[in-house]
Amino acid sequence: MAFQASFWLPVSVACSVFNLSLQFHGWLSFLILVYYKLPLRPQNRSTYYDFTGLWNIYGILSMNAWFWSAFFHSRDVELTEKLDYSSAVALVGYSLIVAILRTLNVRDEAARVMVAAPLIAFVTTHILYLNFYELDYGLNMKVCVVMGVTQLLLWAIWAGVTSHPARYKVWTVVFGGGLALLLEIYDFPPIWGYVDAHAVWHATTVPLTYLWWSFIKEDAVSRTAKLMTRSKDKTEPKKAQ
Repeated sequence: MAFQASFWLPVSVACSVFNLSLQFHGWLSFLILVYYKLPLRPQNRSTYYDFTGLWNIYGILSMNAWFWSAFFHSRDVELTEKLDYSSAVALVGYSLIVAILRTLNVRDEAARVMVAAPLIAFVTTHILYLNFYELDYGLNMKVCVVMGVTQLLLWAIWAGVTSHPARYKVWTVVFGGGLALLLEIYDFPPIWGYVDAHAVWHATTVPLTYLWWSFIKEDAVSRTAKLMTRSKDKTEPKKAQ
């Protein structure tokens, strides 16, 4: 594609930048919460929240995806297109891994590797296919939709059976995410040359991003409190009968 000197679909660019800033704010505030505001384990100063590392990587991949989204929508060339698609697929694939591990409460490291390894292999193979064999838009859409719908279902089922204090936030994100996914599937041409279905999808993810990080932080607070209580119960000597 020829280099475009002017911005292409500026609404998509603006929403991508907004999403990037929200992802950065959510990621940074999450790290500040778990490492500086919540108690740490006295043995090694690690967090009680056992999904800290997973959400940390999620934040980095999210910021990477939105960065290349903004870059691609402002400078549409082959390289930025591939980087945009590749980073988006990586984020969707990793989000599915996190959804499986968190909803099923997989805490054992070996079990986590067993879950993540085949999905990482599949996503990596798909990205290599897109970059070095054929940038198949139809295939990529099918792959992303399947992974996206699967994780939405996992979170919906989890929110339906759990007593988590932030479960209603999960329901909201699942419902909003489902509607946003429809915008990606059923595209419509740009209105006045600026706003198409993809741009609207970008806009809908802005409040969902803020709400999702709010859930993640509330999950960290809730699980930290529970794990601290369990740890305290184990260390306290039993009272004499």
